[in-house]
Amino acid sequence: MNAVFITFGVIILSILLFLPVYKDRKARFAPFPAPWREILERNMPLYLVLPDELKMQLHLLVNSFIHRKNFYPCQDLEMTDEIKVTIAGQACLLLLNRKTSEYAKLKSILVYPAAFIAAHTQVDENGLVSVEQIGLAGESWGNGRIVLSWDDVKKGARNIHDGHNVVLHEFAHQLDSEDGSTNGAPYLDSPNAYQSWAKVMSKEFAQLQHNHMLGLKSVMDDYGASEPAEFFAVVTETFFEKPAQLKHKHPELYQILAAYYHVQPDEWQH
Repeated sequence: MNAVFITFGVIILSILLFLPVYKDRKARFAPFPAPWREILERNMPLYLVLPDELKMQLHLLVNSFIHRKNFYPCQDLEMTDEIKVTIAGQACLLLLNRKTSEYAKLKSILVYPAAFIAAHTQVDENGLVSVEQIGLAGESWGNGRIVLSWDDVKKGARNIHDGHNVVLHEFAHQLDSEDGSTNGAPYLDSPNAYQSWAKVMSKEFAQLQHNHMLGLKSVMDDYGASEPAEFFAVVTETFFEKPAQLKHKHPELYQILAAYYHVQPDEWQH
């Protein structure tokens, strides 16, 4: 009798363990809703230039992302499929052609209608601590959350030539933090890749800092000169939105990002 109960318990436990995996696979491979495709076509011009094979990949990733992540509206914003799909489409752009756990540590996306106020602590050169209220378009937190401004999400998605995209920026931070440290060095495919990554990224980061100090223009936003983590997020925006310019002016940087993201966006017709 005890053996029967033990066997029954093992079966029930196996079902309970398998059920979430089954639900995830079912959601991932569900038919992509036509209204969602229309949202991507309307709000995400980069979707229109993707090769068909990458579009199909993106559909699977968006299905899974929306199934697995929690979206929370803030300040009376009404959460809609348009908001979810527009954010998920851009976030999953960073996952194409890659082995991915789909931002495994990320649980929640908080969305404000417009720029939101956040308190940031600053320490000056004399050690004095001050708290400054800053209006932000997005923020990536280490506790499994991302905060976004819906207005800025739409602006970033619809202009694919300015190199500014808050979703790409904040989700690049999520990739960067997957190894437990947000320092501009995400998980790479092989141990040997880290040496090349460090060499190229350090050189390009120093060059951007130099240009910023002298007031020289760069294809990348000057905000990337603030620290290595921001540099990685900024060059990710540039890689997807200004690929031809980045490849022409910073070929080593373009190639190392192409190797990391496993796509060649300069080949897409923007």
